[in-house]
Amino acid sequence: MINLVRKQNPMPEQAPDVRNKNFLEVAEGYTEEMAINEAMRCLNCRKKPCVSGCPVNIKIPDFIAKVAEGDFEAAYNIISEDSSLPAVCGRVCPQENQCQGQCVHGKKGEPVAIGRLERFVADWHAANFGDAEIQPVESNGHKVAIIGAGPAGLACAGDLVNKGYEVTVYEALHKSGGVLVYGIPQFRLPKEIVAAEVAKLEAKGVKFVTDAVVGRAITVDELMKEEGFESVFIGTGAGLPSFMNIPGENYIGVCSANEYLTRINLMKAYLPEYDTPIQHADRIAIVGGGNVAMDAARCAKRMGASEVYVIYRRSLEELPARAEEVHHAMEEGVEFKVLNNPVQILGDENGNVRAIECIKMELGEPDASGRRRPIPVEGSNFEIPVDMVIMSIGTKLNTLILDTTDKLEANAKGGIGTDAAAATNREGIFAGGDAVTGAATVIKAMGAGKTAAKGIDDYLSNK
Repeated sequence: MINLVRKQNPMPEQAPDVRNKNFLEVAEGYTEEMAINEAMRCLNCRKKPCVSGCPVNIKIPDFIAKVAEGDFEAAYNIISEDSSLPAVCGRVCPQENQCQGQCVHGKKGEPVAIGRLERFVADWHAANFGDAEIQPVESNGHKVAIIGAGPAGLACAGDLVNKGYEVTVYEALHKSGGVLVYGIPQFRLPKEIVAAEVAKLEAKGVKFVTDAVVGRAITVDELMKEEGFESVFIGTGAGLPSFMNIPGENYIGVCSANEYLTRINLMKAYLPEYDTPIQHADRIAIVGGGNVAMDAARCAKRMGASEVYVIYRRSLEELPARAEEVHHAMEEGVEFKVLNNPVQILGDENGNVRAIECIKMELGEPDASGRRRPIPVEGSNFEIPVDMVIMSIGTKLNTLILDTTDKLEANAKGGIGTDAAAATNREGIFAGGDAVTGAATVIKAMGAGKTAAKGIDDYLSNK
């Protein structure tokens, strides 16, 4: 029976004035009854537009149909055919722009809550079968190295180990997970979920080597020539922070969102038993309007700041962050200073940040991005008193791999050049995710990792 209700079943959440003081997960998840009721809204469309909207092409109507029947394990098995990280994707994917953006229900009401259902199914499986023993996969005798244990690397590793490849993942940080552990806060993605996914891969036979900076400790060429890897996948992401290059960025109290979030998430600065150095400012400005800016702003509130501002040069309508994250930030007391752009950071006599000077903006004609171009309003400069400024204006590729790998070519964006099968110009070397495209979403990185896994399998099978 189809439920034709136009609105989604709401997600149970912590109250805003409670959650902005803790790092517990904000969304509490559907109950079985909520999940079944939401699943019954699916029309099981003949053309299945939601599937084409998913970067890894999960069989969405099929798994939702199983949820509607109450067969949650069957739903999990269907999702797992295409996605190796359903508990992660159900929490952090921008479904509103992908699968849910194509849902027919969205034309006259709210789309089916596909992400919430995916999360429910993954959590139900973990609660009921999480401790089930996983058997190692029998080796096919071929060795593959993966550089980077983020979403692209984990997805690639999962697909390859399932086919019998001996996979070793090299990770520069001391924990595997990439942006899932250093970037996305605990209240959006509990780190225990990421650790469980890594543990599953280890149980199947994937080896993880942490604190290993490929390009410094060992090069890609050495992995192939000296360590005997027949193929290498580069999934290093794009974690090099950008700055505005405005006066005052060298004052004490200015940092990148990458550094701020890494100290909080990976280095546990929010826990009193950890001695991680971090500035506890009272008034903080976050410059930028993406999901990373929302994460930094919401973390700042939880770290004790009384005033947190998001400064963005366009209007709320152009804000690139997920609508849900913006809504949550507003509920938690973050103030949005839109149509403003910083021109300099001001310091006191001791070199500490005391204010940020901005100029008001107005929107003109659309620029190359398709969004209306922000234009400064002459003579509209003003100051916002702050103790700390966090820059969140995007990231770029660290060129270490390109610089240390013989004859590896870059693409027009400065990332690693690849073809449709994720193959680079160097035989046996593949790449994908943010290292190729620049900063994108978790699910797109996973899709790139899966594409590379297929390319590597085809390459080694035909070799």
